[in-house]
Amino acid sequence: MTVLERLYTIDEFEQLLPLPENGDRLLELINGEVVEKMPTEEHGMIASNINIELGSYVKQHKAGRVGIEVRHRVIEDRLNSRLPDISFTRAQRPVVKRGSVPHLPDIAIEIKSPDDTIKNFREKADYYLANGAQLVWLVYPQRRMVEVYSLDGDVEILLEGDLLTGGDVLPGFSMPVAEVFADPLAD
Repeated sequence: MTVLERLYTIDEFEQLLPLPENGDRLLELINGEVVEKMPTEEHGMIASNINIELGSYVKQHKAGRVGIEVRHRVIEDRLNSRLPDISFTRAQRPVVKRGSVPHLPDIAIEIKSPDDTIKNFREKADYYLANGAQLVWLVYPQRRMVEVYSLDGDVEILLEGDLLTGGDVLPGFSMPVAEVFADPLAD
């Protein structure tokens, strides 16, 4: 959902973020447009499921950092400040405590919200890969599937009986796709 009706630069966007009226909003800058993310309970549950598995693997292997809704940007790009639902980075650097991480994550994970178009959703994958991500997982709750995009241009479509892996970025990581969508209260 576009919030403001004109194009903004990264500098203008960063001035909007700390305003009191934006304090509890999830805003990102996509090609100069300020867009508000509106996650649902289902979205949060799926993010939590992935975060638990990914976080456990990363902690056990000291492989990097996992974050939820961490702002990332490419320094040379003046029109984008992205907020992947979940991100993983191997970077050996101090934790960013204020502002955006100055590069994109190694893995960017996006969970489709009801208002997202498939075209815009897939454009996110293209942007991430063109600007430094190694893998992108696009999660489709309604279809109960995950699309895995990699730098070589391959797109792998995974269904509930399949296994989601970290490829060369996270060797040895795997998670059943069914667990991505698992409701802890379901039988």
